[in-house]
Amino acid sequence: MEDIKPLIEALRTKLKQALILWAEGFREACCLHRVIVLCRSSKKLMIRTGQCFLLNGFIFLGSLFILNSVVIPTLQWILPDHCSQTSCEAMSEFHGIFKFYSFLRGFLIQLFYVFWFYPLYVFSFILSNLWYNDIATHGFAAMGRSGPSTVESSKQNDTLTSDSKVHAARPAGLGGIMIGIGEQVYSLLLLTFFFFEVYATGFIPYVGKALNFVLLSWMYAYYCFEYKWNFTEWGLEKRLDFFETNWAFFAGFGSPCVLAIFFFSPLVGYGFMAVLFPLFVLTATGTEAEQVISTQRRRFTGAQLGKVPVFYAADTLLMRVLSLFPSESQEQTQDNKTL
Repeated sequence: MEDIKPLIEALRTKLKQALILWAEGFREACCLHRVIVLCRSSKKLMIRTGQCFLLNGFIFLGSLFILNSVVIPTLQWILPDHCSQTSCEAMSEFHGIFKFYSFLRGFLIQLFYVFWFYPLYVFSFILSNLWYNDIATHGFAAMGRSGPSTVESSKQNDTLTSDSKVHAARPAGLGGIMIGIGEQVYSLLLLTFFFFEVYATGFIPYVGKALNFVLLSWMYAYYCFEYKWNFTEWGLEKRLDFFETNWAFFAGFGSPCVLAIFFFSPLVGYGFMAVLFPLFVLTATGTEAEQVISTQRRRFTGAQLGKVPVFYAADTLLMRVLSLFPSESQEQTQDNKTL
């Protein structure tokens, strides 16, 4: 019994540290006042953010609201598929007509989706992703940063990654550019496979929804910070190592993003996420995650949480898929492999 007490105490300490880091990440994500400060500092940032709100909030979500509040009720009034109890008994011969009305109403609604919502969704998805990069660029510039972050020092990096290997610096010139492109391609593929993993977990009985929430939180947190890490020239290996070492903080940071869309239908959830995502990108840009995490870690000396392989399943599946290609391509990709 005496041997178990130190273990229980260590687990309790780690759980407390995880909860504190999660709360810090959640708090940092909710610091939306930084968006107002940055938008007031950059007119271009304000314009891009306003364009995102106009397209996704006013046009996309507004169209959904009009469909559900105006179009569908109007079609149900013009083309009813049922009648009152008395009328139905007296006019049972019109059952076929009401059935036809129901089919016609559903067909007209589907036409509305095919010729408006689905094209609008594709247009919004492409244009919004282009705007997100502009928003991150202008937000980074509004903070007075045009290159690698001057805040993080080598001492802080050593503290945050003391249990990880030293990351090799990216070579200059054409070789560095090619490595950067390779990292971006590999990162895109890795996150795509991770998205499929997140989608699949939603079908697991009992624990699927909770697991799906956690994975979505990590996914959106990574997306938000990826823009900042690109500007600060963090290599892919360093990003993933920092992310998986501080998994509790990023789970907390991504939670507000997921809470905003978790209980809505896919289209409505996309509309809300498209409006809120640039705000969380700007919040991530203004968050000094390294300092916040380092400050909290000093309170728990000797009780590190440890690294959680968040992307292990996606990375393993990706490598198996890439192994089907010629060995030369596989070797090039292996250089960018991080896990």
